Amino acid sequence: MKFRHIVIPVMMTAFIAGCAQDQGQKQTAGTLLGAVGGAVAGAQFGKGSGQLVGVALGTLAGAFIGSEVGKSLDNADRAIMAQSTQRTLESAPTGQTSTWNNPDTGVRGTVTPTRTYQEPKTQEYCREYQQTVTIGGKQEEAYGTACRKPDGSWEVVN
Repeated sequence: MKFRHIVIPVMMTAFIAGCAQDQGQKQTAGTLLGAVGGAVAGAQFGKGSGQLVGVALGTLAGAFIGSEVGKSLDNADRAIMAQSTQRTLESAPTGQTSTWNNPDTGVRGTVTPTRTYQEPKTQEYCREYQQTVTIGGKQEEAYGTACRKPDGSWEVVN
């Protein structure tokens, strides 16, 4: 990835985070993670200046979505979601959806592995997945990739 493809999203993310007032820690984290994820997704489209537009739009959209999810996702929700994601990546076949929920907050979600492959450079096994989170009746979707580390855990790489 070119230097400008990294610098622009980082600067936009810092600007967005700086403009936010009265954000809690989880909302700020959601904003930053969403912005980075959106930038990565946006970089997949177009070439040249068109790709930069995709990165910019992806960064803004990701920051907004991440902020909204972060407002309501507490530590217990994130822990349940992380456990479900690890379990699903480890054992669910491609295309099989796993669900999770936190009965204390009513937050729920799904994790669906969509592709499994071995990374040519590192020889790590990786899985692409789709994830949903439903908070207060509003559902958000995210896509990611996680690779298996030597200790057997799955680490989200984008």
